[in-house]
Amino acid sequence: MLEINDLVCCYGKVQAIKGISLSIKQGQLVALIGANGAGKSTTLRSISGILSSSSGRVVFEGEDITRCSAREILSRGIAHCPEGRRVFPDMTVEENLAMGAYLRRDGAEVAQDRDRVLTQFPRLAERRRQVAGTLSGGEQQMLAIGRAIMSKPRLMMFDEPSLGLAPNIVEQVFEIVDGIRKSGTTILMVEQNAYAALEMCDYAYLMEAGSIVLSGRGSELIDDKHIREAYLGG
Repeated sequence: MLEINDLVCCYGKVQAIKGISLSIKQGQLVALIGANGAGKSTTLRSISGILSSSSGRVVFEGEDITRCSAREILSRGIAHCPEGRRVFPDMTVEENLAMGAYLRRDGAEVAQDRDRVLTQFPRLAERRRQVAGTLSGGEQQMLAIGRAIMSKPRLMMFDEPSLGLAPNIVEQVFEIVDGIRKSGTTILMVEQNAYAALEMCDYAYLMEAGSIVLSGRGSELIDDKHIREAYLGG
């Protein structure tokens, strides 16, 4: 479904991503793990068109999207749920969800999807007319996920969905992500909680200093000595 070949991304003269290649099959949940600064978020930003790559290719469903705008990439079916949630703080919950469907023209289906999101997230339904900036961190994360769902993506990318959340909310967020995968949406997830990511994913890539240094099934990488020592606490 998604193929990345020899992708290079730079911030000024600094190479943040050093020629990485990875692939995602339809219906998979693929995890991208590694330390802070490894290049994981930069990879997602490049796929979604927020950051231009220096070289390499990004191919989605057989079409080269490397030079497409973020708007075009979203319209093709790739949604990006960013680190830090990034909800529109002065808009209500309903208005944030409407922004997720900004590029859609199927009004009746948009309304149905909004109702489904509010059913899936009862806390958001209770706060549908509340401005997003007054929500708790967990509620804002649910809103960010709901907003991404509203774009009707075929591939959804999550950047650190558990960051800064209480343990009970983290568990709930992971259940939501797994439910999205089970509904048929393909997922690429960057996650600081390496153990949780490896437990739930089909396949994983380990990034270090802008390069992919290891890959394999999540169940295999949990038992890898280097990963256990560096990322799973021994």
